[in-house]
Amino acid sequence: MVLARQAQEKQRKSFAQRERREIKVRKEKLKSRADHIADTQRAFNAWIRERDAGQPCISCGTTADVQYCAGHYRTTAAAPELRFEPLNVHLQCNRNCNMGKSGNLLGYRPRLIEKIGLAAVEWLEGPHEPKKYTIDELKALTALYWAKTKELKGRAA
Repeated sequence: MVLARQAQEKQRKSFAQRERREIKVRKEKLKSRADHIADTQRAFNAWIRERDAGQPCISCGTTADVQYCAGHYRTTAAAPELRFEPLNVHLQCNRNCNMGKSGNLLGYRPRLIEKIGLAAVEWLEGPHEPKKYTIDELKALTALYWAKTKELKGRAA
């Protein structure tokens, strides 16, 4: 009787796992391109926060214990082709600079020049080819940035 219950429980868990996997696959198929961009943006931003952890805000230089985010020098609206460009995105305090001062570009540019150099900043400010990512490219970028984030967290631990 006990063995039968254990077998039944094991079968029930296996069925529930299979069901969850199937639901996950169906949800993935329903995702739009915008959903995939949002997933990639989350992974990219997490990597930026991990990459720049311990550094001051790129715009105001604060090292206060505030919430930080990944702040774009050239916004995703102004230059969507630079959305996932690592040179374009750096750690920024969320409430004051990123949200409160719309990126605080007056402070961002001089510190960005110090960090990556004038030539790189001028390249960011220059014209770029439009980039339209495919869903497969977005999935690959998402996986890449989650892996990079995991690697950085592993080094920090």
